[in-house]
Amino acid sequence: MPELPEVEVVRSGLETHVVGRTVTSVEVLHPRAIRRHVLGEADFVGRLTGAKITAARRRGKYLWFDLADGAAVLAHLGMSGQMLVQPRGVVDEKHLRVRVRFADDGPELRFVDQRTFGGLSLSELVEVDGTVVPSAVAHIARDPMDPLFDVVAASRALRARRTEVKRALLDQTLVSGVGNIYADEALWRVGLHWSRPTDRLTATQARDVLTAAADVMAEALLVGGTSFDALYVNVNGESGYFSRSLDAYGREGEPCRRCGSPIVREAFANRSSFSCPSCQPKPRTRRR
Repeated sequence: MPELPEVEVVRSGLETHVVGRTVTSVEVLHPRAIRRHVLGEADFVGRLTGAKITAARRRGKYLWFDLADGAAVLAHLGMSGQMLVQPRGVVDEKHLRVRVRFADDGPELRFVDQRTFGGLSLSELVEVDGTVVPSAVAHIARDPMDPLFDVVAASRALRARRTEVKRALLDQTLVSGVGNIYADEALWRVGLHWSRPTDRLTATQARDVLTAAADVMAEALLVGGTSFDALYVNVNGESGYFSRSLDAYGREGEPCRRCGSPIVREAFANRSSFSCPSCQPKPRTRRR
């Protein structure tokens, strides 16, 4: 699933190509693409037609368009969602789900989603902690790249949880934007095993892992994010290249870039977690 850097790459592209334009038509080609819009297709199409897009924003893994009428089009890419800007007349993608056309007759916006886990919906904007966000994501915490992110408060909240550190990093109500890839990368950088209990972290360790998450995501953003297949691309259909710089994720059996020990893969919450057994030793079991 795309994480913060990948979603930010898409948001930036949409800001360039879509903001300031007025919608003239909306075509829903698959009902699952707007299943989160509880008022249905007619309401979605009717409210979006004629609307002017005034901004493209993001929090964590969610992105949205502000509309001039005070609502927002909220998008979640899911496992395979793509927001593409295509010239009119270009052959439709096999898994095209929603098409948006504009008054200037310029390139159209297409939502493509092979697995249909993502989707679009309309949401009202609300103010949360001084920031305006769609009501549907009001519970999502700030991410480490947000200028208003408070690393001290977030590290304190992290240590207050009674869970494993990786599970806490993936909790979008605690800190948003971090997924499986960048959690593994951040933990490798600070030398912590994914199963380290959060309440056994020092204040410095908690701050360090959050800072590492911000750093690695910023580096990924510079090269367009991480692409392992054709399902993640930017608005022009181009892949990111950060997979070449990964230190832990996906490198099972390859030497650790720090100590040379083979990276190991362990089962984690129906997924996989990658770490160095030497640099990131498993925590000792607590005594009762």
